[in-house]
Amino acid sequence: MRALEMAIAWRYLRSRRGSRLLSLSSVISIAGVVVGVSALIIVMGVMSGLQYYLRERILVGSPDVRVLPYGDDMRLRDWQPVLEQVRRAPGVERAAPFVQTQALVRNLRGYPTGAQVVGLPPAGDGEVTAIRQQAILGEFAFRREGVDLPGVVLGRLLASKLNAFPGDTVVLYGVGTQEINASTGMLIPGYDSLVVTGLFETGLYDYDDGWAYVSLEAAQRFSGFGEDVTGIEVKTADRNAAPAVADTLRATLTAPVRAISWQEHNRSFFQALSLEKLGMGFILLLIFVVAAFNIVSTLTMVVSDKTREIGILRAMGLSATSVRRVFLWQGVVIGAVGTVGGLVLGISLAWLLEAKQLIALDPSVYLIDHLPVRLDIPDIVLIVGVSFVVSTLATLYPAAQAARLYPVEAIRHE
Repeated sequence: MRALEMAIAWRYLRSRRGSRLLSLSSVISIAGVVVGVSALIIVMGVMSGLQYYLRERILVGSPDVRVLPYGDDMRLRDWQPVLEQVRRAPGVERAAPFVQTQALVRNLRGYPTGAQVVGLPPAGDGEVTAIRQQAILGEFAFRREGVDLPGVVLGRLLASKLNAFPGDTVVLYGVGTQEINASTGMLIPGYDSLVVTGLFETGLYDYDDGWAYVSLEAAQRFSGFGEDVTGIEVKTADRNAAPAVADTLRATLTAPVRAISWQEHNRSFFQALSLEKLGMGFILLLIFVVAAFNIVSTLTMVVSDKTREIGILRAMGLSATSVRRVFLWQGVVIGAVGTVGGLVLGISLAWLLEAKQLIALDPSVYLIDHLPVRLDIPDIVLIVGVSFVVSTLATLYPAAQAARLYPVEAIRHE
């Protein structure tokens, strides 16, 4: 009986004149599902790609957890015991002190520009971030052979603005000395001359355009911190477990410090991306609603067109349940073909967008230079499932209308 139901369903999907091709209304219904599935796959891929790409770029130079002091001066005093406590905490893989301050930087003849100056310990002494692996020119080192000046590593875009390359000298200006001019009553800016030892590029505009790395000692001297540091950077064994590690540190550390995970540090930014992804998904879900109306209208027209045939089948002994299944099978076929077609089209376009980087972006506005696409299996499974469910639900009303037809009245139908 099921084979008969499927054969009748396939016959009703085809054109009238015995053609094996699908009728125009069936093609339109399938096309609606294809557009809905492919659009959702591409948009969800773009939103997931933005989240993943920006998270990875941000975490290139940002640790999993930061341990910071309270207060406006952002100085962690007597930090060595805190560092030992942090290293012993469960879930902590590596930890190291850092200094971060703001400065103006210029070459020997140009105008200064703002920069974030970060002081790191020597290479190999508890590397917490992957910033050292992003060097593209020179070396990510804070000494240059044959030069007595301390070294600095600049972001690629910052170096381009300064017209500075490895071997060139730049000058940092800051207020770390806290000395006041007796005549003007203003702070006397401190300065430090450094030699460029290398350039780095992360792909994130903020880092590449405004960050400079120096040794921990040079940053302490420049910022006027003395032996103090800004805080402690922590690398966890599992990046997704960073909030739990931060909670553990807050509970176990005896010093007046706070622990902030990368999720908490960038909470507003990633919450905005998640909300945007949810909103875009909901809006594009309306395409499925349009596709569902297409399916309803197609099957309703089929019921109206095949009323006499349905009456003859009922008179020949086909049950109302079987009639209902005939139209359910039609919806399943439309949904399956449309979903598979949309899946293939969506994945193909998403791969093309990412592989060829077809959509370029202004990194000064969007932080990244192209539109990234990342396909997550859970998102694809959810989209496919929703497509099948909507396609099946759309058949219920036409199928119920066909099943309620009385044989005699259906045969007399004109």
